[in-house]
Amino acid sequence: MVLYNGIPRWQAAVDVSELIAPAPGSLVRYRPSMRYLILDEGALDETDQLALRNLAAALFRMEKSRSPQAIRQLVKALIDWLKAPEQTSLRRAFAVWINRVLLPNRMPGMEIEEIRDLQEVESMLAERVAEWTGEWKQQGRAEMLLRQMQKKFGAALTDEHRKRVAEADADALLVWIENILTAETPDEVFH
Repeated sequence: MVLYNGIPRWQAAVDVSELIAPAPGSLVRYRPSMRYLILDEGALDETDQLALRNLAAALFRMEKSRSPQAIRQLVKALIDWLKAPEQTSLRRAFAVWINRVLLPNRMPGMEIEEIRDLQEVESMLAERVAEWTGEWKQQGRAEMLLRQMQKKFGAALTDEHRKRVAEADADALLVWIENILTAETPDEVFH
């Protein structure tokens, strides 16, 4: 089984036999064949209600989510779906994955306390959603400004410029995003 979350849809072979050159004559029957199941995140049909109440789909939707509110809604659904006592280890696995993989990727450099239960994840998200939303917007602005500067100034963009953008507050970023329209050098963006 392959869980695939790449941006382009899966195009590679799904059987090992497709990766081996054809054998001559009667040897063809000895060519190994083994199919594997592809779970392609990009192929998830968000309109199929049956597919949405599915743990793999919930994981994919969390990875694709763009807001802390969407993650919180999915955590609430997981709490409801996984409430049976025999699902304790699965609840914990989701909580650990959210805590150690999903949230750190969404909020690099942010301190996230260790959480081992989905209920704790939901409570923590409820408390910090507004704070994180602002930080995500600021990170998005910084990334957008850096992309624009790279495209406009190329090699003239230095590590010092990148550092200055990374350390800027929201107000400065908004001014600099407007400045890039008329700036002729990277330094002019910051004036």
